[in-house]
Amino acid sequence: MTPLNDSSSDTLILAPEEISERENESDCSAAAKSNYGFQTQSIHAGITPDPYSRAIVTPIHQSTTFVFKGMGEPGEFEYSRCGNPTRQALEDNLAALEGGVYCSALATGQAAELTLMNRFEKGDHIICGNDVYGGTIRLFNHLQKHAGLQVSYIPLTNIDRIAAEIRPNTKAIWIETPSNPLFNIVDLEAVIAVARAHDLVSMVDNTVLTPFNQQPIKFGADYVVHSATKYLSGHNDGLGGAIVCREESQIEDLAFTANALGAVLGAFDSWLILRGIKTLALRMREHQRSALEIAKFLEDHPAVSRVYFPGLPSHPQFDLIQKQTKGYGGMMSFELKGGIEKARTVCEGTELFFLSESFGGVESLIQHPKSMSHSSMTPEAQAEAGITNSLVRISVGLEDTEDLLTDLDRVLG
Repeated sequence: MTPLNDSSSDTLILAPEEISERENESDCSAAAKSNYGFQTQSIHAGITPDPYSRAIVTPIHQSTTFVFKGMGEPGEFEYSRCGNPTRQALEDNLAALEGGVYCSALATGQAAELTLMNRFEKGDHIICGNDVYGGTIRLFNHLQKHAGLQVSYIPLTNIDRIAAEIRPNTKAIWIETPSNPLFNIVDLEAVIAVARAHDLVSMVDNTVLTPFNQQPIKFGADYVVHSATKYLSGHNDGLGGAIVCREESQIEDLAFTANALGAVLGAFDSWLILRGIKTLALRMREHQRSALEIAKFLEDHPAVSRVYFPGLPSHPQFDLIQKQTKGYGGMMSFELKGGIEKARTVCEGTELFFLSESFGGVESLIQHPKSMSHSSMTPEAQAEAGITNSLVRISVGLEDTEDLLTDLDRVLG
């Protein structure tokens, strides 16, 4: 390789063909790192030093368009809606972490859900959990009304109920585990087996546990979906979504749909999320260590009637949790004695838990699902799912656990 030297400096400038050679020499591809542990992969999988500058951190390629080699001869990238180097690094990284073959990074978690739903047609039927994220239900209801999709909301913890709900036009099952905000656990192996037996597509929202704790593709899931805004980004500053697919045959359709809809992730948010993933393992360990202490405290508090947290032995599906996941995350919900007024006092009275929607960041958050994240559900649907006036959800951040316990103890009274 012959460098082209800028006479005004000692900076090494590579010719285009040499950049290609450097890329080929790299041993940092997702495939090359597949035998390493999760924490190593989160830092290295899909990441290569920049071939031009040799920068160790993936650059922000804030360019909408890329120069063609000649007429009708694009390079690897041509237009950022179709593909962007920064976004591709994130996509390769997430595909490796989830054990998939391809990832499409989208503008938000909702954009990811919408992109995936575009594989279905008018009249198709989808089975969905009845206690999933409220924004998912809002989107699915919108698609029922305007796109002719049919959606049934049922408890996915009841395998017999799932089988009974399957119709001739049923095409897919949408799974969220743990569910948000009640943290019910769906038996992935059992539900995906039902899907396989009836030739249904299985789609799993893995936002709450992340691939650090759970990899649905290992159980046979066809697609894994993320709101990358949450734990993957981890700092309440990067907005994004992602879809990871299991088989090579799914790539072309997913890539075409994401490009056609155009709701792709920008370079800067891609960079923020990629940066966040480098510390995902460290953050998740601390989130769930602190959350377990807080859950035990709440379970013993006289102002609390019930705690929903997968890490507690009192969780009705604790044995399934041990079998299916490596951890339990940093979120929980709890029922307060005293109804809506007590919930208001707690939600509005904390100092370290900010009253806000979202979760998974370094700052602790608190919210009232019935009036906030799940307010788009009908009162009947809220009641069926178990979302009550006295239900409060918290996302445990990375503050000192003792400070968070003191804050909660003060407002609980």
